[in-house]
Amino acid sequence: MRTLSPSERAVINGLQGGFSLTARPFADAGTALGLGEDEMIATIRHLLESGMVSRFGPLWNPEEMGGAVCLAAMQVPPAQFEAVADQVNAHAEIAHNYERDHALNMWFVASSVDPARIQAVFAEIEAETGLKVWPMPKEQEFFVGFRVEV
Repeated sequence: MRTLSPSERAVINGLQGGFSLTARPFADAGTALGLGEDEMIATIRHLLESGMVSRFGPLWNPEEMGGAVCLAAMQVPPAQFEAVADQVNAHAEIAHNYERDHALNMWFVASSVDPARIQAVFAEIEAETGLKVWPMPKEQEFFVGFRVEV
């Protein structure tokens, strides 16, 4: 594993949990971290392109906007896992998808501005893959702060 540069470390540690929406957000965030706007943008771009960071963007709460979100799982034969993952991920409503070491070995999250669309997506996935989708709607929401200092 390579060592992070001071700029990379500042960006990763400094932007967890907040990014102001201002006329010049990268300049403002950079100022708070001791970086110029161009360096801020270049550092974020490098972190994304190198795979050190997989995503840079907002986390929206679909339910707060009148939509819905639901965790789901499937039991996928190992030989079909990649092909089924591609089918599942082809749906715009799928936020992320990951493999688990469990009988239900594929887990993913669906979200939509239209709550009825969630079940429709699950039905489409079942029709496309021939495999059962197990919806796991949340019963209670917990907010846990999580930061990773590097």
